[in-house]
This record gives sequence, C-alpha cells and structure tokens, in this order.
Amino acid sequence: MINLIIDVSRYLMILLIALYTYFNFRVFSIQDEFRKNKICRRQNFAMFLIHLLAYLIIWFETEDERVLVFYLAQVLFFFLYLCLYRLFYRNASRLLVNNMCMLLTVGFIMLTRLSFDRAMKQFVIVVAAALVTWVIPFIIDRVWQLSKIPWFYGIGGLLLLGIVCLAGTSSYGAQLSLGLGEFSFQPSEFVKISYVFFVATMFYRSTSLKTVLLVTGIASLHVLILVLSKDLGSALIFFVTYVFMLFVATGKWLYLLAGAGGGVLASLLAYQIFAHVRTRILAWLNPWSDIAGKGYQITQSLFAIGTGGWFGMGLYRGLPRKIPVVEKDFIFSAVSEELGGVFALCILFICLGCFLQFMMIAGRMQAVFYKLIAFGLGTIYIIQVFLTVGGVTKFIPSTGVTLPFVSYGGSSILSTFIIFGIIQGLYVLKRNEEEEEEYED
Repeated sequence: MINLIIDVSRYLMILLIALYTYFNFRVFSIQDEFRKNKICRRQNFAMFLIHLLAYLIIWFETEDERVLVFYLAQVLFFFLYLCLYRLFYRNASRLLVNNMCMLLTVGFIMLTRLSFDRAMKQFVIVVAAALVTWVIPFIIDRVWQLSKIPWFYGIGGLLLLGIVCLAGTSSYGAQLSLGLGEFSFQPSEFVKISYVFFVATMFYRSTSLKTVLLVTGIASLHVLILVLSKDLGSALIFFVTYVFMLFVATGKWLYLLAGAGGGVLASLLAYQIFAHVRTRILAWLNPWSDIAGKGYQITQSLFAIGTGGWFGMGLYRGLPRKIPVVEKDFIFSAVSEELGGVFALCILFICLGCFLQFMMIAGRMQAVFYKLIAFGLGTIYIIQVFLTVGGVTKFIPSTGVTLPFVSYGGSSILSTFIIFGIIQGLYVLKRNEEEEEEYED
C-alpha cells in the first residue's frame, strides 16, 4: 500500500511542480495585477500540496512524530511569511516571494529525507534569516545614501577575505570559513554582496579609464585573495560578475573580450599551480578511470541522476547518501534521483525565472547605481546555479558551490535572503515611483 501511495504521490508532485513552473513564466506575459495575484495564489496551492504529499511519504517511511511537528512548523512559517510580506510590502513581487518559498520547500523535503537533524538546523537558520532580512526592502526603498560609501564596501570585503585567508578553517583543501565557538560562517557569501555594491557605486560615479583601472585593481585583489584561500568557486563567481558588470556599465566589447581571455589564462594557471584543481579536472574528464577514488563523487552523482530517470524512484527509494557532501554541493543529484529529472528541471526553470525577474528589474531601473546592483546580484545568483548544476551533471568540473535556498548551509541561506531582499527593495522602489507618477498625472 505504501509503495502505491509513493508512486501516485511522486507523479502528482511532478504534475504540481510542472504547473507551478508554468505559472512562473505565465505571470511575465500578464499586465493586470489582479490576474497576476490569482496565478500567484495557484502557485501557493501547488507548493503547499507538494509539501504535504512529500511529508506524508516521509511520515509513512519513518513513523517519527517529530516529522509531523516539523511539517506543521514549516506550514506556519510559509503561511506567515507569504501573508506578512504582502501586508508589509504592498508593492512587493509576489512571484519572487513564491519562488523563494518553493525552493526552500524542496530543500526542506530533501534535507528531512537525508538528515532530520540538519533539516531542523536549516529551518532555524531560515526563520532567523527571514526575520533579520525583513527590513531590507524598507532600507533599499528609503536610504539613498547607500551609493555614497564605495570604499566601505571595497575595503570591508577585502579585510574579511584576508582574515579568512590567514586564519580561516580549512574545508576540502580550501580556506572557507571563520569559526565562532560552535558556529562558523563563510564570509565570501556576504562579501560577494558588498563586492557588487562597491563596483556599482564606483561605476555610478564614473566609467572613465582611470576609474575602470582602479575598480579592476580592487576587484582583482578580491579574486586573488580567494585564489590564495583556494576558494576557486567563489573566485570564479567574483571574476565573471565583475567582467559582466564592467561590460554593462561601459558598453565596451573590448572589456568583455579581455575579461574572457584573462579568465582562460587564469584557468590554465590554476591548473598548473593547484593540485586539487588538477584532481577535479581529471575527475571531470574521466571519472570512470578511478571510480573508487578521485571520480567517486561525480560517478555516484551520475549514477543517481541516471537511476532516477525522468520520473524518479520516489522518496526513500534511492541511495542519495552514497554521494559525498550530498546535502550541500550535490543536493541536485538527490532531487533528480528520488523526485525525478522532470522535477529537477522544473527547479532549474524556477531559478531561471528568478534570474529573469532580476534582469527585468535591472532593465526598469533608471538610476545606474540600482541597475548595476540588480544586474550584479542577478549574475551572481545565476552563475552559482550554473556552477552547482553543471558540476553535478559533469557539464563542468565541480566547484564546491551550493544551490541557493535548496542546499544545506547557513551562510548560503542568509546571503541569498539578503540578495532577494535587496531585489525586492528595488522592485518596491520602482513600483512606488510608478504609482507616484500615475497619481501626479
């Protein structure tokens, strides 16, 4: 009987996530706010039903009463977050809030299946992050002085990265985090936000050659410190983000081409200098030659994705724990194995929908400062998604980057909440300006 329930539920969850994804893109073609809100409510219904079906399966499999309490706590959180966000920020993007909650829902489902204790920790972090970042849209909408302190962002970011490089905790060969008692956090997750603000404030003031050279030098120091810390995934995110922000600010293809050439050269140097980079490259090129060693993680990921197929094996019917670090870097593989390739692709499309909304907001902003912030943060977000999914599917070498809102990790969760809060603030700011213009007319 349980097998039948699991089979029916997984197909129903795939249908619901497909409908949710369809609504995600349908909203873009609608101008009427009432119809948009109606579609967003349908998204909420689909999300809560997916959540219910998944936790019913988890309950049947574990018969753990804590799962029921945990499920009810999540339902309460999502309900309050959705309602209160709409109440406090009347002009907020409901689509963006929905997508945040949908990705968090998938993360909670997979983490509960993989490790209940880690899922509980993640929930506490999510609630705390939601409360801390609640005020961000209000700040963005009202505090215009954010564009006046470029060196606070630039020097502050360099100092944080420098501390990690000198005194950080090593993880998988890289200096990534700082420890504070029993807790640790990864400063690069937050520095990437200050980094975008620094670049935006500088190019908002001027795009002269002198400014470009100065900003390029500071950006290079960020990347260099990350390289010395062997945090090459973050270094790549910082580098690509700067190149695209420079291109958008100046409109000069020469800078874009020079950045691409510099990136290729830096990759070749990293391969020659760092042993763990060579290991990952070799594991990417031919993981099958050493399945039990260097290629173990990627081969297990590919086995999981292949075994799951398009429709998945169902929760608790796969072997995701065989993948090392599955809760963080390789959670997309676990989703593919047990919930199916169609479900995983829908998650990708939801992430793409978030990125498209970031870019639409960037395009609507008149102030160069706000435009560059939205573009820079959107670039960081989509590059992180690309590196994560590309790494687990063997499209590119693994970079050790997490999937925003889905993977386990406090620093990643908080920084992503901040990013989405800033984008919401820009959206609210633009909507308020449009309403004022309509009122004056």
